[in-house]
Amino acid sequence: MLMAIDTKQLMKQVGRIRVITARLVDERFSGEYHSVFKGQGIEFDEVREYTPGDDIRAIDWNVTARMGHPFVKRFCEERELTVMFVVDISGSQGFGSGNRSKVEVAAELTCLLALSAIRNDDKVGLILFSDRIEKSIPPRKGRTAVMRLVREVLAAEETRRGTDLRAALRFLNNVQKRRSVVFLISDFMAAHYFADLRITARRHDVIACPVADPREYDLPSVGLVEVQDPESGALRLLDTASPRVRRAFREEAERRRAELEAVFRRLKIDRLPLYTDRSFVDDVRRLFHQRQIRFGRG
Repeated sequence: MLMAIDTKQLMKQVGRIRVITARLVDERFSGEYHSVFKGQGIEFDEVREYTPGDDIRAIDWNVTARMGHPFVKRFCEERELTVMFVVDISGSQGFGSGNRSKVEVAAELTCLLALSAIRNDDKVGLILFSDRIEKSIPPRKGRTAVMRLVREVLAAEETRRGTDLRAALRFLNNVQKRRSVVFLISDFMAAHYFADLRITARRHDVIACPVADPREYDLPSVGLVEVQDPESGALRLLDTASPRVRRAFREEAERRRAELEAVFRRLKIDRLPLYTDRSFVDDVRRLFHQRQIRFGRG
């Protein structure tokens, strides 16, 4: 369950995450971020005289007519990006069987990538959602904007609301008309969002960040256990001592994981897996490396 925390504890958590992630950006991610995310497209740079070998399709006929000899338009890549973090803060995000909950992992990743973004002079924004849009922060530049994003993720109020990915994706597409880099951070325990995810992937550069806890895949053998759905509040009694129950639990979890990965592959969406029991640093670097190769920027 997501818990509202007092201001002193919140600022302590924000400070800890800032120190850890700032060091990572300095030591391990310097220069990598810039090369793996495309700009918004191309923008007009200047008009210059035509030289043999120039593409005739680039001729500016208005200037050519005015000057009496051919001129061409020159374009360059528009580098400034808008990076949006769309973060699930529904009831299941408060779960964590170890030292970190899913929402804490989401806050750490947001801080790391947002710090990388502002070093590239990009804008960062945030959408928090459960079964409704909980908060929306328009894209801004600067370290202050990053720290606000982290605070808002960590300070999510206690909730048992479900997960409406469709609503989150539709809201994103409505408010963010310009193509953006979108980190979609969720456990994806939702339904009927495929069509909206497909539309979003066409409009934006989407990186899906499924976050999981090991206990969602592997039940320990501790006898009868009453478990509660963190989003609906429903209770259920499980006999974890039964190998059949544990096997069925694991098989169902694996089926959901495989189904989710198939969705990402079908939509050609990059995937950055997150886990509450280990660091995501190597996974982020692996994602960066894969994108460098794909874009020919390695």
